[in-house]
Amino acid sequence: MRGFLLGVVFGTAGLATAAAVLLALGRVDLGADRRPFTLESKLAMNAVDAWARRGSHGETNPVAPSAENITAGATLYLNHCAGCHGVPSNPESQFQRSFYPPAPGFFSEMPDMSAGETFYVIKRGIRWTGMPAWNRTLTDEQIRQIVVFFDNMHKLPASAAKVFEPVAVNQATPK
Repeated sequence: MRGFLLGVVFGTAGLATAAAVLLALGRVDLGADRRPFTLESKLAMNAVDAWARRGSHGETNPVAPSAENITAGATLYLNHCAGCHGVPSNPESQFQRSFYPPAPGFFSEMPDMSAGETFYVIKRGIRWTGMPAWNRTLTDEQIRQIVVFFDNMHKLPASAAKVFEPVAVNQATPK
């Protein structure tokens, strides 16, 4: 039994050392234009989910889902998030596929996190994904308005839907 346990310990240490050497020698392709290994994706997403669950402490969103808050969240989303995460008329932005993992297109796939987890991820960002930490740019109240927008994005009040309507540009030629 002791020999088996020593074999497991040394085998695991050997694999970890080999992985560290391959990484240090640049033998692992970390380019954002390549699909990661299945195991890498699975481990990374499980780690993100666990980190967000732990960091959110099961909190709920204290911002009421009023038309005013949803509209404010839609405006903040349009100004800060839509370039990577899409809009109703273009649910897959041009930048979405440039990241690996690809940035989720929230108008085609809803976040599967609780409001507290979504708040935590927006506030803190996710290292090595291109998702910035917005806590130095937006207030907690603004981030919570984005979260309330997410929670209501497929049943928007008219004022929030209007945020995503194209702006008419005056096409008149100067005289």
